[in-house]
Amino acid sequence: MRVIVLGAGLLGVTSAYYLSQLGHDVTVIDRQATPAAETSFANGGQISVSHAEPWANPGAPLKVLQWLGKEDAPLLFRVRADMRQWLWGLQFLRECTPARTRHNIEQIVRLGTYSRDTLQALRRDTGIEYDQRTGGILHFYTSSKELEGALKPAEQMRALGCERQVISADEAVKIEPALRHIRPQLAGATYTAEDESGDANRFARELVKLCEARGVTFLMSHTVTALREAGGVIDHVEATDAEGRFQRVRGDAYLLAMGALSPLVTAPLGIRLPIYPAKGYSVTMPVKDASMAHQVSLTDDEYKLVFSRLGGHLRIAGTAELNGYDRDLNRVRCEAIIRRVEELFPGAGDAEQAQFWTGLRPATPSNVPLIGKTRLPNFYLNTGHGTLGWTHSCGSGKSIARIVSGLAPEVDFAFCGVSAQSRATGPAGPTVATGTTAKP
Repeated sequence: MRVIVLGAGLLGVTSAYYLSQLGHDVTVIDRQATPAAETSFANGGQISVSHAEPWANPGAPLKVLQWLGKEDAPLLFRVRADMRQWLWGLQFLRECTPARTRHNIEQIVRLGTYSRDTLQALRRDTGIEYDQRTGGILHFYTSSKELEGALKPAEQMRALGCERQVISADEAVKIEPALRHIRPQLAGATYTAEDESGDANRFARELVKLCEARGVTFLMSHTVTALREAGGVIDHVEATDAEGRFQRVRGDAYLLAMGALSPLVTAPLGIRLPIYPAKGYSVTMPVKDASMAHQVSLTDDEYKLVFSRLGGHLRIAGTAELNGYDRDLNRVRCEAIIRRVEELFPGAGDAEQAQFWTGLRPATPSNVPLIGKTRLPNFYLNTGHGTLGWTHSCGSGKSIARIVSGLAPEVDFAFCGVSAQSRATGPAGPTVATGTTAKP
């Protein structure tokens, strides 16, 4: 079967790889000249199953109110005359109940654990290199209130098989000595030894080489302008190349992996996806003082920042700004990240050589991605991964490849449009209800 994958970010490339493994003829279309050039370009670098508590949780509404109007707030809801933003915000509030939060954590942990295992298997099978580190992820807390709020989610994650252990401040410093500078401020930490980190962009580029060796075609610098429906199925994709030449690309099946752009593509088809762009920031800087720089990947939950070591560079990423499709760098938010880094690890990185970046994360109100079938029998989704695209990429790619192939996915997750009966016959065993957030 010929499968057309729309998008050459992490989700599109991993989907293409696993589709080719199952014997499909795969073509990937992307508007950029190189793969993983947008949201996957300079993300936080974490394979973080332990980062499973969604933005929408019982404590979020009060925090959002307190952060309104603060340019350096971890989550900035910049109010716009945008009905999509308001509808997304209302859905976000509905996901903040304790019951919905528990349900969403369950989905995120299941997919994350499966995806991490799938990445490890791919690494063993191919020898792919991407500045990976397997020293775990440590969540640290300088606020006792934030630490207390993490205890129940950590307990739920452990029950689901994610060994996120609660540890003392002294144990945290033993695992990551760079935290010694803030030892008096540390309230405690959690540590997940099985989590990892690595350069997502480098991974995607290396995986493209493996895909091409398997015969996958990449149409780069091709902008998708429309999906055309005929007879109740997708008939073709319309695109223009770098010279503006119009093309029709036809296949037997079509997979949408275009991140924050996904709802713009599906809207003309009458498929409304609950995805809104959440602008994230990152800073990449050379290591200046190795004795002060972290080796273990870290998460600062209070400030919504993650820290990864990518070779000789430090990558610090996080925060979210809900401001439509605006991609401009906000200097106040960039400086806030640098300020926090200097508070925690003074002199570790060369701030004078810092490179700032921003990308649009495809956020669903629940943080649960949209993976599976739509109402059009040859049109599939692999999008809406928000802050966890790198964490969920391999598991999502392998799962959607199986769904497109008519096979049951191997993980118990609320896939869109996948019947309970078909999932019950697969390796996952018991099933959960079919995902309803996408209503595709």
